[in-house]
This record gives sequence, C-alpha cells and structure tokens, in this order.
Amino acid sequence: MSDLDLQNKKVAPFASSETIDGQIATLNLGPTHPATHGIFQNVLQIDGERILSAEQTIGYIHRAFEKLAEHRPYNQITPITDRLNYCSSPINNMGWHMTVEKLIGAEMPKRVDYMRVIVMELARIADHLVCNSVIGVDTGALTGFTYMFQEREKIYDIYEEICGARLTTNVGRIGGFDRDFNKTFITKLRTFLKEFPKNHDEFGSLLERNRIFMDRTIGAGPISAERALNYSFAGPNLRAAGVDYDVRVMKPYSSYEDFDFNIPVGNDGDTYDRFMVRQLEIKESLKIIHQALENLPEGDYHADIPSFYLPPKEEVYSSMEALIYHFKIVMGETPIPKGEVYHSVEGGNGELGYYLVSDGGRNPYRLHFRRPCFIYYQAYPEMIKGSLLSDAILTMSSMNVIAGELDA
Repeated sequence: MSDLDLQNKKVAPFASSETIDGQIATLNLGPTHPATHGIFQNVLQIDGERILSAEQTIGYIHRAFEKLAEHRPYNQITPITDRLNYCSSPINNMGWHMTVEKLIGAEMPKRVDYMRVIVMELARIADHLVCNSVIGVDTGALTGFTYMFQEREKIYDIYEEICGARLTTNVGRIGGFDRDFNKTFITKLRTFLKEFPKNHDEFGSLLERNRIFMDRTIGAGPISAERALNYSFAGPNLRAAGVDYDVRVMKPYSSYEDFDFNIPVGNDGDTYDRFMVRQLEIKESLKIIHQALENLPEGDYHADIPSFYLPPKEEVYSSMEALIYHFKIVMGETPIPKGEVYHSVEGGNGELGYYLVSDGGRNPYRLHFRRPCFIYYQAYPEMIKGSLLSDAILTMSSMNVIAGELDA
C-alpha cells in the first residue's frame, strides 16, 4: 500500500454555511450547463457565492439499460454495457462477460485473463486521463487537457486493433476474445508503454505542484473515510479518503493475483487527493500492463465452450457442427443454467457489479448494474455544502460523474 506524498499540504478550513450575509437565491446548476459534465441538475440554495444546500435531480437521459438487457440474448448485452461509463467501455464489457461465465461455470485460459488485464488497464488509464485533465480545465488550465487527449487517442488506436471500435468498444465475447492480439497491436502497445510515461510526467509537472492548482483543489469537496464508507463509495473516490479497498486485490478476478502493484490512498478525501490517487493509479496500471505483456501465456484466446462461444465465421461456412452451434447461440436456444450470481470488477470509478438472475431462458430474468456513479453521487450535496460555487464544479469533476453510468 502506498500513501500519497503530500508534503506541505494543508487543508483549508471548511467554511460554515450557517452565517448568511445576503439574500438567499436559488440557482439551477444544469441540466444543460456544460460545466455539469452531463445532463443532470443540482438545485442550489446560495448566499452570494456560498452554497447553503443542494438537491440533485437525475433521470434526464434514463435509457432503461436493465430492462433492455432483460429482452436480449446474453451475447447481445455487451453493447449496452458500453454505454455505462463510456470513458472505459472495455472494463464494462469484460465485467459482463465474466458474470455470465460465472453463471455457466466456464474456466478461462490464462491467456484470456492476461489479455483482458491488458485491455482493462488501458481503459483505466484512458478513464483517469479524462478525469484528471478535466479537473485541470475546471481550474483554468487547458494545456494539460490537450496533452492528455492526444495520449488517449493513442489508446483508442490500440482499441481499434482489437475490435475495430474506439469509444463504445464491444470488446470480446462471453468466453474470451473474437480474435487474438495481432502484431500491429503489440507494436502500438509497446510504443505507447515507451512514450507515455514521459508525457504523463510532463502533465503531472504542470499541475501536481502548481500553487494555483493546489490552492483551488486542496480542501475542495472533502469527505471523510467514515462518511465515504457510509455512502458505499468505491474506487478512487474511496481510496482518496484513506480506505485502501480495491476489487482487484480484495476479490481477484482475471488472474489479478498474479500481478504486483500498489494501491494509492489519500488522506483527506478532497479534490487534490482524488486527482493524485488517479495520477498514481495510472502509473500502477502501466506496471500491470508491462507484467501482463512480458508474461503473456501461450494458448487459446477463448475458452472451449462451443455451446456459448460463437465459432469463427469461416468454420460456420464449412462445418455443419459449427453452423449448428452458431444457430443455437444466435437464436437463443442454448440452455442457460438457472441461477443467481453477482460479479464485480474494479471499474474506472470503483466497484462495477452485475447482479444476474437466470430462469433458464434465452434472456436474463433480472439484471441489475451496480453503477459506482449512482452510489457516490448521493454524497455530492454534503460534499459541497458551505463551499463556493466554483468549488462545486471542481468537486463534480474530481468525482468523475459520468452521466451514462449515473443515469442508466
């Protein structure tokens, strides 16, 4: 475990909202204001620039993902998971695949586990780059944003080699991947691993010890470890408050127990801590990718489960057995075991869970997504009470509230 090195960090005293100097006003923050980072609303009671209270309103883009999923075959639900946290779609995809694999009792080859780890950690880096660069923008520092979005594009180029898509990726299948890593993928990945650390350090040098940035973020939107746990926080927001909980370590999946990495934690749970935790997690993700790539096992890139894993197209055209399996899977005639499972992964924003109930039909009887954003956004009014309006925007940025995940 590693604590953040916050030398000379002093938390500003949190202002009281009890003293009212002027006239109380009601302010609608959102739902269409670009600073809200999504289509959701906060109704603020403010005294000048000081926030007295806040009340959230969500539901503006509710797309009924869970009900859509309950009317689709299992292998057609992956594109729905893309649209949750679309900043790290592959993690959503693979979390869903692992949930179904848990239900059917499928064992993955070691190569599949390591391939998934590489792609998921790339997605985590991309997610954290978006969050931290936007925090910089909301403090008035645009340069780092342009630097890091160039790096994110390189990650999207790597995605494209795997599945042909960039943002909503639909990566993999239940049972593994639909294709192996090709030489171009490996070349692009190695180039990224070589060049990115220097560029990321340069981004860090712009903000991490920048006095203006520190003054804006230290003490903004704090939450204690106790309150974070009471709200069921997870991910970087919880670790920033000083709780070293990470699903990859506490409940290992996809062979994460094979890798050596640290869990960065903060002290005060404020915006600066949340920024720094993500900065350090990016470095840990790079370490994990290096280990996975250098120790990538030989073998198949999918499990031997022909009843659930779609066969290669060329075999469908030439083999009667493959054609039968393909037809049964696509038409939903493969018998799915009855059962009830929950599986979670460490998403970009914390514990992303899938609660699946099967009655043996071609579709899930019930599917519920545990969306980290929906859970920790409940604490937002408490975190900004007594702060300035500008700090409310900054706090929202540092929590990384993704509208698609919040409002599924």
